[in-house]
Amino acid sequence: MSNVSYHISNLLEKMTSTDKDFRFMATNDLMLELQKDSIKLDEDSERKVVTMLLKLLEDKNGEVQNLAVKCLAPLVSKVKEPQVETMVDTLCSNMIMGLKTVIAELPLTSSGDLTNLCLSISLICSQQGKYGPILMLGQYFNASISDLTRSQLTSSRMAVRKRSILALGHLVPCCSPALFSQLTGHLLTELAKGPPTSMTRTYIQCLATISRQGGHRVGEHLEKLIPMVVKFTSVEDDELREYCFQAFEAFIRRCPKEMSPHVATVTKLCLKFMTFDPNYNYDDDEEEQEDSMDIEDGLDEESDDEYSDDDDMSWKVRRSSIKCLDALISTRRDLLLSFYSSVCPALLARFKEREENVRADVFAAFSTLLKQTRVGSSHHGHVVTTSDSEPSKEEEPAVTMLKKQVPVIVKVLHRQLKEKSIKSRQGCFCLLTELAHTVLGALEQHIPALIPGIVFSLTDKSTSSTMRIDALTFFHVLLLSHPPQAFQPHMQVLLPPVVACVEDSFYKITSEALLVAQQLVRVMRPQGQTGGFDPKPFVKEVFSVTLKRLKATDIDQEVKERAITCMGHMVCHLGDHLRAELQGVLAIFLERLKNEITRLTAVRTITLISASSLKIDLSSILPEALSVLGSFLRKNQRALKLGTLACLNALVTHHAASIKPAALEPVLSELPALVDESDMHVSQVSVTLMTCMAKACPSSLAKISSSVLPGVFRLVHSPLLQGGVLTAIVDFLQALVLSKTSNLGYSQLLKSLTDPFHSSQADAAVIHRQSYHSVARCVAALSSACPKETPGTVAGLMKEVKSPGSPESARVLALLCLGEVGRTGSLGGSKEVQGVILEAISSTNEEVKTAASCALGSMAVGSLNDYLPFLLKEISSQPRRQYLLLHSLKEVISACPASSLSPHVESIWTLLFQNCECQEEGTRNLVAECLGKLTFVNASQLLPRLKQQLKAGSPLARSTVVTAIKFTIVDHPAPIDSLLKDCIGDFLKTLQDGDINVRRVALVMFNSAAHNKPSLIRGLLATVLPHLYKETQIRKDLIREVEMGPFKHTVDDGLDVRKAAFECMYTLLDSCLEGLDVLQFLDHVEEGLKDHYDIRMLTFLMLARLASLCPAAVLQRLDRLIEPLKATCTTKVKAGSVKQEFEKQEELRRSAMRAVAALLAVPEVERSPSMADFANQIRTNADMASIYQSIQGVEGEGLGPAESMDMS
Repeated sequence: MSNVSYHISNLLEKMTSTDKDFRFMATNDLMLELQKDSIKLDEDSERKVVTMLLKLLEDKNGEVQNLAVKCLAPLVSKVKEPQVETMVDTLCSNMIMGLKTVIAELPLTSSGDLTNLCLSISLICSQQGKYGPILMLGQYFNASISDLTRSQLTSSRMAVRKRSILALGHLVPCCSPALFSQLTGHLLTELAKGPPTSMTRTYIQCLATISRQGGHRVGEHLEKLIPMVVKFTSVEDDELREYCFQAFEAFIRRCPKEMSPHVATVTKLCLKFMTFDPNYNYDDDEEEQEDSMDIEDGLDEESDDEYSDDDDMSWKVRRSSIKCLDALISTRRDLLLSFYSSVCPALLARFKEREENVRADVFAAFSTLLKQTRVGSSHHGHVVTTSDSEPSKEEEPAVTMLKKQVPVIVKVLHRQLKEKSIKSRQGCFCLLTELAHTVLGALEQHIPALIPGIVFSLTDKSTSSTMRIDALTFFHVLLLSHPPQAFQPHMQVLLPPVVACVEDSFYKITSEALLVAQQLVRVMRPQGQTGGFDPKPFVKEVFSVTLKRLKATDIDQEVKERAITCMGHMVCHLGDHLRAELQGVLAIFLERLKNEITRLTAVRTITLISASSLKIDLSSILPEALSVLGSFLRKNQRALKLGTLACLNALVTHHAASIKPAALEPVLSELPALVDESDMHVSQVSVTLMTCMAKACPSSLAKISSSVLPGVFRLVHSPLLQGGVLTAIVDFLQALVLSKTSNLGYSQLLKSLTDPFHSSQADAAVIHRQSYHSVARCVAALSSACPKETPGTVAGLMKEVKSPGSPESARVLALLCLGEVGRTGSLGGSKEVQGVILEAISSTNEEVKTAASCALGSMAVGSLNDYLPFLLKEISSQPRRQYLLLHSLKEVISACPASSLSPHVESIWTLLFQNCECQEEGTRNLVAECLGKLTFVNASQLLPRLKQQLKAGSPLARSTVVTAIKFTIVDHPAPIDSLLKDCIGDFLKTLQDGDINVRRVALVMFNSAAHNKPSLIRGLLATVLPHLYKETQIRKDLIREVEMGPFKHTVDDGLDVRKAAFECMYTLLDSCLEGLDVLQFLDHVEEGLKDHYDIRMLTFLMLARLASLCPAAVLQRLDRLIEPLKATCTTKVKAGSVKQEFEKQEELRRSAMRAVAALLAVPEVERSPSMADFANQIRTNADMASIYQSIQGVEGEGLGPAESMDMS
């Protein structure tokens, strides 16, 4: 450190020399030192260096000044914050404040000082691009400074003009709207005068720069700017045209909405100038390319002589126009179809571009088109019904158009894949990889044409490592996305280069090659294929190189893992060809299983081999492997634990005959600890493993029944139990009771399940409602496994229900058990059971009544013809029980297959419509759910009948019908979807209904469609959104005052409708973003930020989401959005308010602060002065700072892209 300080001191001393050459050399040496990563300055040296460089900025010699300016860039990253502040303060105060005076005194020809000042501003801004420096500079950026900087745009020196543009670009974000308009107006005025071409270039370049930096503000000037820039594209000057297209690109990226009227004009210009190459004739080249797609032919070693001319600048015009097209494609996904008609063929035609850099941009633009297609097809899921009534996914129109272009794409790229240009080949592979991802299987017919290019890139001696990796990556994607049969005829050509890459000395190539080799093994013999392709000639070649990598211990970790996986696939698919080598390979796998670094990969590989259809003999490694696997169940590594359980499951399922009971003991002893509600997934896999053991090795399970069953029963009684875990436990209990293992009989299991429900009332209160349903499922499963025990069980359950002395929990459980047992049809149409259920429905206890209605529905599912007529009759004749009986009917409609329900549809339909105008909203919702689910039985007939009711019914009936439609929209493909798509528009017309409640339920239905099946409503957004947005507005005619004693209370009848509307908007952000006008959407979000508590909470969430999804649009409205956020964060509750008011306000502030944190994460947000002020207010206010820090979490990452806040 002392040597560095000494050296720096010597340099600083030389900088004070009277000889300008000494000063220049010393400054140059200092710059070289500062560029070294290893240099570290002490505090004193930092201060001296900064002081000296700032002094040299005012040096009499221009060259010394320039060097001093260049030193600023590396210096700011080497000094601490106080010194950076000194630099910025000095530059701002001494230079910008004195700029006017300096310029006034300088002769017209002496612009060097101003040039250096402009560059200093640019360097500081670009290095520190945060709030502080830009705002410090911005506060000095008034009209006079603007005039002074603008005056340098007319300088005779190009360097001065460029630096002025750069300085203007950095200062524009923090200028006032009036000054921005003045600057833009000045540029327009100067351009209108028809200046010389060199000046025109400067003005257009300046326009592009301030558009990039000024963001959305340029949008309001586009109507004047676009015609002007379009006019200058016709001037015969290549650089000017390049700048014009750069300006177009900036306009498109910053103001996509405002550019909409001009998209056609810009696209036309781009298409015209992307082919602008006046000094080269492509005709001969095109003739050579015709009919040149030789399949696996000799590779062309010679390429055409390329035209070369150092003075030819036309390539810049082509490149800038193509980049402009790229910007159009990436920002206007809504025009994707038109791009496929106009832009796609033009880009394909430019794949022949002679200039390598331009060709790379053509590939990049086409890849953007493919990415937009992929994003669109993943978001859209149109569902249609095929002839056999099975739902299938309708293909996106853009994907269909792309498929038609695939032959042309391959034809054009076929030749390029064999060119010597590495950059071109890399572009080809990236584009083809994107194509394979976008349209799965699209290249199947063209694989023979692609293989020579792949082989060439893998075998060419001049090919770089990166090129080989790209070729292998594409080949891997190709193998994954196309059927094996497409590659089998070419195996002889494909395998040798891949094998050579596996032996390559560079580990990344080896790693990628092993992945490809693994897929080639799958190609040789796909799982389940018999006959056909013979893999025998190729097995030895792949096996030898993979074994070499598998045995090696001194290689990269990634290569080790992929060698294990590749060999695992070989054993799985081609194990019968390995013969003597197989046992040696298995022994290596066992060694890798014992190694901590490779054990997880080895576990997964053994799982794969265990399930192989070749039934590989693993007896040589099984005993030791089981012992090692048992030890893994104790490890605190979840992925290893789950992998091990899956492996054991496969071994027990497929190799039970080879496993001795004693070998399982290390595993069995670890299982009880894994069955716990703290990790439901591990519990599920563990219980599934025990089920396999109960079926394959029942004797081994008897040893752990005493330790594992308590855990299983605790899980059954857990409130968290549901879904797959419950199903696994049900299967386990059935397997256990059928295994007839001692001390695990039917009655013991039943007693253990039901005992907690017979305890005292205090204990029963602890039991969660979900536990009742879980235990009932388990009791029914045991009963189903032991049919002889069923009559006795049913009698005991009925006795429990009828007994007045039974605790409530026991009666509720008994009713639910009767229902689940009846669901299997075991009860028939027993009149005795019916009587017991009806009596329970009339009980005074609410829990018993609910359980009885649930039981009745379940029993009706098992014996439909016996129970359904009885149920319908009871609903009609018992108005008091109607709500509970409708619950039973809902269960019947939900659980019964359509074929069983068909004969009863008319009677159910009539009954439901008799009750659709019930005054009780809960009953109406139940009726609606039943109607919706019943419609699935015969959608083609029942859906039109629902539509008719919209015209005929009262407001209550209309609300019931619309709610019914909500229940027909499910989150998985269904035959009803195509019918719904045709008529959902009629149901959405109820958004214009005169009744506020009908509009509310219509919004709820629309929300359900947007969430579960967005394809139904995407095409209707243009007509629906205006009505949706209308419902977000506060209506004064729906606000009324209610007198409550001496107090007056304001009631807003429109609040629920507004909440429903904002909920729809939030859902649309996730499912239909491409169909929204985001700026219009933000207008309503802005209004919501000032609404009721619940709506504000929603809009804060929306704002955070929008900041992530549409940052450019949010930046356009940032100034308007900050005010309500600031108001929320700074509002305080009145001193005498109740505790709930304080809690609500605190939650509002936290939610608003989350939105602020999301906004601060938006790139370029630091350019907003209002955001910077708010950020500063948060930093200086202790209360807000603490909320912000708690939102950010323990990391305390500061204020996103803004400068980190010091909250101390």
